[in-house]
Amino acid sequence: MNLTGAEVLVECLKEQGVDTVFGYPGGAVLNIYDALYKYQDDIRHVLTSHEQGAAHAADGYARATGKVGVCLATSGPGATNLVTGIATAYMDSVPMVAITGNVPLSLLGKDSFQEVDITGITMPITKHNFIVKSIDDLAHTIRRAFYIAKEGRPGPVLVDIPKDITAQKTVYEKEDPRPVEKAVEHIGEEALKNALNLLTVAKQPLIYVGGGANHADANGELVTFTEKIDAPVCCTLMGLGAFPANNERFTGMIGMHGTKTSNLAATKCDLLIAIGARFSDRVVSKMEGFAPKAQILHIDIDPAEVNKNIKSHYAIIGDVKEVLMRLNERLEQQQNLQWMQQIMEWKTKYPLWYKKEGALKPQYVVEKIYEMTKGEAVITTEVGQNQIWGAQYYKFTKSRTFISSGGLGTMGYGLGASIGAQMGKPEKQVINIAGDGSFQMNCNELATAVKYNLPIIVVILNNGVLGMVRQWQKLFYDKRYSETTLESSIDFVKLAQAYGAEGFHVTEKEAFQKAFTKALASKKPVVINCQIDKDDNVFPIVPPGASIENLIVEE
Repeated sequence: MNLTGAEVLVECLKEQGVDTVFGYPGGAVLNIYDALYKYQDDIRHVLTSHEQGAAHAADGYARATGKVGVCLATSGPGATNLVTGIATAYMDSVPMVAITGNVPLSLLGKDSFQEVDITGITMPITKHNFIVKSIDDLAHTIRRAFYIAKEGRPGPVLVDIPKDITAQKTVYEKEDPRPVEKAVEHIGEEALKNALNLLTVAKQPLIYVGGGANHADANGELVTFTEKIDAPVCCTLMGLGAFPANNERFTGMIGMHGTKTSNLAATKCDLLIAIGARFSDRVVSKMEGFAPKAQILHIDIDPAEVNKNIKSHYAIIGDVKEVLMRLNERLEQQQNLQWMQQIMEWKTKYPLWYKKEGALKPQYVVEKIYEMTKGEAVITTEVGQNQIWGAQYYKFTKSRTFISSGGLGTMGYGLGASIGAQMGKPEKQVINIAGDGSFQMNCNELATAVKYNLPIIVVILNNGVLGMVRQWQKLFYDKRYSETTLESSIDFVKLAQAYGAEGFHVTEKEAFQKAFTKALASKKPVVINCQIDKDDNVFPIVPPGASIENLIVEE
């Protein structure tokens, strides 16, 4: 077939099984949008309110479905508006292909109207990026971009296409997507044998699970592994859902906002098994004080993560699901009764706690969301206190149900991500837990949710301040509240209604339950503004520079 470059691009998207593209048109991508118009029965285009929203939506779609998310923007400011979303996906290893238009080849490098070097700008925050300078390379480049995004440790790939490439014609021949094989080549018998030796002599093992276990969809293998070695399980923010939170072995998150049980277990364990985790500073805190009595076994698909932050004694490089399957086949049942008894005692003694009497509390709101959705919702969050309360008090039991910006900590992420998640999982109830500060950053995406009639529920935990930053000012800066009191006069109910969504304002527990019941029954986007106290803080918290067992557990 003799096709234009724009048509070749869309045909390649069809090859890759793409059914949804999130984007915003502009001059440099006019040919691509013309092709999308012709192919609208094959690929749904979602017009977001802002390119950053498109990137977050593609990210949320990818996290919810496990497929590659796709976003599209024009040159110059359109492309640079994707950057925060690309960096967010990069930090959390999300498979995404970002397609940007650029000025024609003859105008590249001449400071032309709406020209930026987007491949140069995004080089540090992509797995790989391309600029297509020949139409003969276009189809191969698109196919390679999708393969790179999915293969090994997932991540975002950018393809920049000058406008004249999308207009030129070439012969297109359909190809089936190159299959992505599991990374198993480095899972050697010696590495497995070393791991088995560690696992069978350990008396106080602790499993520390990160986002890699979710990417690998290794839930079943992880539960079997945990039972076989008779160990407790903690997880990172990105690891939520990889192991069921209602399992008695689960001790909650580890690290800065981890439970006291998880942090004590890491301090006392004799073997720490890190699975798809990268020993981030938010987990480890004081490096030299982390897991001081433990040998460390690191299982990860990316060899670059081994010994990067914390030195491991042994490592197995490969797909987490496959590694666990092979270990489970070889493992004999272990018994660590005393250790598990100690874990259960700590869980009883040091539960997550908040004052349940009196005014509406954010923790109560999250617990009610869990109860009223029966734990079956997909939860997205913004970033800050809202994110941590959501992570702590909603019991995630399945992969791909907690969608949040962990590595980059992007305020304004959640609403766009909830749009992508709802598009990818239309059968699921999607709820975005937000703070008032984060919500204001990209609240314009309410227009997108309304345009496509998405039944997303946004729950704003509104304390009138930039809560997490203010909490640090309170605890560690002698209450010097510099620029963290928002003093906003925004009426979020009227704002929701102005966009065409429903809005509720609640100040009491019973009112929240009624509003949330109505929201669940609604067929359109709903915003519930929950007024909470500005001094409701996130606990536990590890002070800066302290070891993780020295956490502050309450006011």
